[in-house]
Amino acid sequence: MNLESVSSIGATIGGSFFAGVLIGYALKKVVKLVAVVVGLFFAGLTYLQYQQIIDINWNKPQQASQNTVTTLANATTQIPGLTNHTAALAITNFGIPLTSSMSMGIAIGFLKG
Repeated sequence: MNLESVSSIGATIGGSFFAGVLIGYALKKVVKLVAVVVGLFFAGLTYLQYQQIIDINWNKPQQASQNTVTTLANATTQIPGLTNHTAALAITNFGIPLTSSMSMGIAIGFLKG
């Protein structure tokens, strides 16, 4: 093992960790923004219903959201051409130093964001 390969591994680990921190930080900010927008939307709807300006049948949005979640779950579990073997090959080709340091970076960025 020479110095050049060690520095290459170090750069891979450090770079992917830094990228993971940035991804985690940005992801948390986006999730917060979406949560605020959706919360304000539902608060507005509830206020309008309380003032009896509109009448909302809450069973319909619940049923629509359940159908959407079910459809997304079925679509992601039935991706054509993706088997456990291909997923394992994709993960091993991605590289352990890159994935482990990036996942740690995403976790730290998400916690600090």
